[in-house]
Amino acid sequence: MHGLIAGFRLELRLVRANPDALIPLVTAPLFAIIFLAIFRQSGRPDLESDALMAPVLMSLWWIALLQAGTMITGDRWQAVLEPMIAAPTTLATVLLGRIAALMCIGLVSFFEVWGAGWLFFGVSIPFEHPGVLALTLLATAFAMSGAAVAFAALFVMTRNAYTFINSASFPFYVLGGVLVPVAFLPGWLQPVSSVIFLSWSADLLRASLQEPSVDDFWVRLGAVILLGAISFAVGRLLLFHILRRMRANGELATA
Repeated sequence: MHGLIAGFRLELRLVRANPDALIPLVTAPLFAIIFLAIFRQSGRPDLESDALMAPVLMSLWWIALLQAGTMITGDRWQAVLEPMIAAPTTLATVLLGRIAALMCIGLVSFFEVWGAGWLFFGVSIPFEHPGVLALTLLATAFAMSGAAVAFAALFVMTRNAYTFINSASFPFYVLGGVLVPVAFLPGWLQPVSSVIFLSWSADLLRASLQEPSVDDFWVRLGAVILLGAISFAVGRLLLFHILRRMRANGELATA
């Protein structure tokens, strides 16, 4: 827990010194305006609330990919990776705390798109099930943090991390049903979406904005948390083997 809190505080200080992580907060309201304009022009006002949820998930995913995913690489370039590994806690725990700080910042995009929708289109988010909405956003932030730890470990193993980052954004938006529900995807592709926590999060967020009660809420929320926990476990295991190999080969600062 101490490593988690220390990582959280560290990342907040780093963001204040280098606010590049705040870029998704600039693009989120812009995406909301674009999606709302498309749905309104298409004569689908029933989808306007969905257009406000999609930029939130996109912002969190982009933070997980770009900022958190390249965190270890950045630490290595700045020669701070060695002191972090020497700290009396696991690197994965510190990373989780740092990523959690970024996710908290990313959740600000929810209020941004809400304000953008109201200001430019007079559209507001219908809080039909506020408890479901809040818990889903928190569970999604946790799952994003777990996935980001796995990304951070994977990107250390490749020299073309940015190529993967650029190609792993929009495909996951489609597979995760971020803007268009998974039910509209081809039947053979829908089982793939079921193992991506974004699809569970997006469905729950949509359900929280509709009047009918949310069916199987705890099961669906548990799926988001479970998939996020699995991602974190995979990332932690990869980090363990990667760091052991670096120590053995003397590649800690150059691998």
